[in-house]
Amino acid sequence: MAMPPLLSTQLESHYRAHHGWLAHWLQRRLGNAAEAADLMHDTFARLLAGAPMQPQTPALRAPKAYLATVAKHLLINHLRRQSLERAWLVALAALPEQHVPSTEQRAEILQALQAVDAMLDGLKPKVRAVFIMAQIEGHAYADIAAQLGIGERSVKRYMAEALTECVLLAQDLPA
Repeated sequence: MAMPPLLSTQLESHYRAHHGWLAHWLQRRLGNAAEAADLMHDTFARLLAGAPMQPQTPALRAPKAYLATVAKHLLINHLRRQSLERAWLVALAALPEQHVPSTEQRAEILQALQAVDAMLDGLKPKVRAVFIMAQIEGHAYADIAAQLGIGERSVKRYMAEALTECVLLAQDLPA
């Protein structure tokens, strides 16, 4: 479906007006012009993909605020992925040579870790907290309930919700 000329003109105008400060803002935070350019491109791609066909939407009425918010979220996700990748590389370096996965396996594992991270990020805060406390920190349900000030039934319900998301994610990952 073709974009109406008015909307196309507005998007082009917003790009011309805002790409400079956005690129500078991202580059200051990343310290890397190429990564900043990629995130800036992704930010404008989100504007384009999410732009409804009415020019009066908030993204088009207040483009700087919209672009800053989208760029901030993309930056946070980018930095989280980098942190996860660094942690994975540190763990990988500690493995004995015979247990080091192939390059292809490393890429698949990193992709799976990023998918798990994104899934956890998408959970409600209490569901995420319960899941991490139980599965990563090894706390008993009664301890989790006491620490979070909720009932043990709520802990079980939150765990069921988190585990359902894990199963759905596992079905989407390559075998």
